[in-house]
Amino acid sequence: MLSRKKAALVLILMLTVILGTVPPLWAQDPLAPFKTLEGKIDIAGGTAHIPVMTEAAEQIMKANPKIRITVAGGGSGVGVQKVGSGLVDIGNTGRALTPAEVSKYGLKTFPFAIDGVAVALNPQNPVSALTSQQVRDIFAGKIKNWKEVGGADAPIHLFTRDEASGTRETFWKKLLKKGPIDAKANIVASNGAMKMALAQDSRAIGYLGIGFVDQKVKAIKLDGAEPTQENAKSGAYQVTRLLFMNTKGDPQPLLLAFINYIKGPRGAKIIQKHGFIPIQK
Repeated sequence: MLSRKKAALVLILMLTVILGTVPPLWAQDPLAPFKTLEGKIDIAGGTAHIPVMTEAAEQIMKANPKIRITVAGGGSGVGVQKVGSGLVDIGNTGRALTPAEVSKYGLKTFPFAIDGVAVALNPQNPVSALTSQQVRDIFAGKIKNWKEVGGADAPIHLFTRDEASGTRETFWKKLLKKGPIDAKANIVASNGAMKMALAQDSRAIGYLGIGFVDQKVKAIKLDGAEPTQENAKSGAYQVTRLLFMNTKGDPQPLLLAFINYIKGPRGAKIIQKHGFIPIQK
C-alpha cells in the first residue's frame, strides 16, 4: 500500500492532470464573460460590419438581457466622427485610422477581419470579367459603352460611394490606383444600397464588399481572379482591406468583452458566416 505521503502526492498529480485538461469557463462558454456585466453599447460606422455586429449583439443580449447593443451604419467616416465625439462606443471602419484621427480623438483600434472589395454588375449583364485597366477606364469615363468591353450596345451607368467610405478608399487606392472617378457617377450611401442599385439596373457597374455579394448581383473576375474570400486570403485577389473596431481610449469591461467576443472563436464563426476572413488574436 502507498504511504499517506505518497498517496497525497499521487492525488495532487492526478488533480493537476485533470484540471489541466479542463478548459477555463470562458473557453467552454464564450458568452460567460457577459453574465456578470450590464450596460449599453452603441455601434456605428462602416456598413460592411453590420451583419457581424448585429448577429454578435443578438447572441449577447439573448444571454444577458441586462445588456443592450445598438448597431447602425453611416460609413467609416461617420464611425470615426461619432466614436471620437462620444456619440457611440464603437466606431467601425473599413480602413485604418489616420494618424490625425488617432491624435485628434485618442482612438484605439482593433482589426478583426479581412474583406475583399469586388467589382459587381447586374446579373443580366453578359460581361463576366474585366482587366484592372478596363475598370480604371470605365470609372474615369473613358469607356462609356458596354460593347467596348464585350457587352451589349448600351451606356454604362457608374455607381460609387462617398469619399468617407472605407470601401471606396480601398477600391480607389488598390484598384483605381488613385485615378479619377467620373463626376457623373451615381453616389450611394452603403454596401447595401450599392447592391440594391446594381440589382435594379442592368447597365450598372459598381463595387462592394465581397461579404455582400449574393444572387442579386454578379461579382466579376478581375485580371482572371475570382473575387472570393479564399482568393483574398491567398493573395490571388488583391483588392482587399482590414475591418476595424475603434474605441475612444482603452475599452472598459463591457466594451472589452464585446471586442474579445468578436475576435474570439465564436466571433470567428460569425465573421466567416458573413463572408469575411477572421483575424485571430
